[in-house]
Amino acid sequence: MMATLLSTSSLVSTSTSSSTKAPHTQTLSKPQQVCCIVSKPAPLTNNFSLTSAIAAAAAAVVILSTSSSPSLADSPTPNTYNIYYGTAASAANYGGYGGNSNKKDSAEYIYEVPSGWKERQVSKIEKGTNGTDSEFYNPKKKTEREYLTFLSGFRQLDPIPKDVVLNNLALSDVLLLDQISNADSVTSQERRDEKGQLYYDYEINGPASHSLISVTCAKNKLYAHFINAPNPEWNRDQDMLRHLHNSFQTVGSSS
Repeated sequence: MMATLLSTSSLVSTSTSSSTKAPHTQTLSKPQQVCCIVSKPAPLTNNFSLTSAIAAAAAAVVILSTSSSPSLADSPTPNTYNIYYGTAASAANYGGYGGNSNKKDSAEYIYEVPSGWKERQVSKIEKGTNGTDSEFYNPKKKTEREYLTFLSGFRQLDPIPKDVVLNNLALSDVLLLDQISNADSVTSQERRDEKGQLYYDYEINGPASHSLISVTCAKNKLYAHFINAPNPEWNRDQDMLRHLHNSFQTVGSSS
């Protein structure tokens, strides 16, 4: 760039017919080529070889290259989900644990589960006492979880008030009862799906955790789908957790 700015039109030449030197206050003069004499480098001493110097330079390049660009492993990946098929079998007929591939034909409800979450084995005793039918959790934070409970003998939600339904759910869940009693806010709303089936939706904002609950009745049963997460995980995964909440629905007739 500097060589371009120093064009020949701006140069002031020196007369060859006069021995007088050009004034010192001349305008930009043409740069003079300077011949540099590079002295021969002194031999390396103190056991510092040329090979060591090259190795040190290569190590510096590696450090700079790895620190300047993020690893692909650190890049976020989009959420993917698997559909869980729940049978809501009674404790007496409850057999087997694990996958859901053989439950699809007899499923009474479905919900989506994030890929990578683990299924917790529900015991017959637990199923018989509080009606827990299925549960999944984040292996990185086990208190971030999704589960479903059911109770027999309920044909429909309406005209049961929403607060009565929530309070009855809390009677069989000590953690839910404690969360409600200490909550900063508890909101509820009604909605109907494309079949006209009624759902009660609850959101509980507590000082330490956040919960989403969806309740409906079908096949003479009351189903309650829960999403629970500590507040740090809720703040990070809120969109994903709401997706799980909205994915719950019963299968087949609502009567």
